Amino acid sequence: MIKRINHIGVAVKDLGISTALFNALFAQSSPHVESVPQQQADIAFYPVGESSIELIASTSGTSSISKFIEKRGEGIHHLCLEVDDINAEIARLKEAGFQFVNDQRSEGGDGYWVAFLHPKSTNGVLIELCEKMK
Repeated sequence: MIKRINHIGVAVKDLGISTALFNALFAQSSPHVESVPQQQADIAFYPVGESSIELIASTSGTSSISKFIEKRGEGIHHLCLEVDDINAEIARLKEAGFQFVNDQRSEGGDGYWVAFLHPKSTNGVLIELCEKMK
């Protein structure tokens, strides 16, 4: 079951430049920053109510974030929906005809399992499902 919007992912070229901008925007000076090797990315989280804005910078010229920025430029990359049981949601959505980027969950940032629905099956929007690791 979908619980809430967990975060909105924003692809950025330079995490340092972008965190300076978002620090000013949100009047914060220390977002939670971490490296996610499985996604070939460094990320910074800015809490906004019960959700957050996630800045994502590539750590590899071949990562999906790098390819996204090359094709579309910096900007909104994905919408993340938090779910109770990611494996059950993957199965449910596959049964409903949705396509996934990868058929299994993987380790994401901030202690979450993640899976991405392919934009071809969601009207062009990359949707991430996430479940807090237990």
